Amino acid sequence: MGNIYFTSDTHFSHNRGFLYEPRGFSSIEEHDETIIENWNKVVKPEDVIYLLGDAMLNDNDKGIQCLNKLNGRILFIRGNHDSNERIYRIYHECPNILFVENGSENFCAVAAVKKFNGYNVYLSHYPTYTSYIENMAPLKKHMLNFHGHTHSKDKFYQDIPFMYNVALDAHNNAPVSFDEIISDIEAKANECIAML
Repeated sequence: MGNIYFTSDTHFSHNRGFLYEPRGFSSIEEHDETIIENWNKVVKPEDVIYLLGDAMLNDNDKGIQCLNKLNGRILFIRGNHDSNERIYRIYHECPNILFVENGSENFCAVAAVKKFNGYNVYLSHYPTYTSYIENMAPLKKHMLNFHGHTHSKDKFYQDIPFMYNVALDAHNNAPVSFDEIISDIEAKANECIAML
């Protein structure tokens, strides 16, 4: 098994300037090509990547073409733009997409709790408050939230160390590794503890 990565909000084929311009692109075509290139520089075919929602919007045919070009085994959590048609029909056209499920093979989860290297992680599209710094427990005793949705360049939602934004916007338009996320969270938690 390869490395583990996380991202969200690829928004392939979402031809709206308010989306691709803040990410530094002049067109959705440039956006999509660069996102695919950045993804494949980081994620190798043997790697696992959790895509926390909003894979594409608008042109489903172009969106599916983009998704089929991505490396890795993609484990998918549903976002607010992932319609029933996309979940139950269109994403099934991508052999590299698997759904993170909650008890049913036909149901795509909107959130899931997973354990990675001893860390408890709540995966969701939306930011979710899962722990508090005053707890002072070791990081592995906290429930960490990895999320997207906000389109913020900030890695931490409302500066909370346990709510980590994995979206492209916060990571120079590329997926982020589990190890980098934990390093960022540890540094932020220590910064917050020092202020108590």
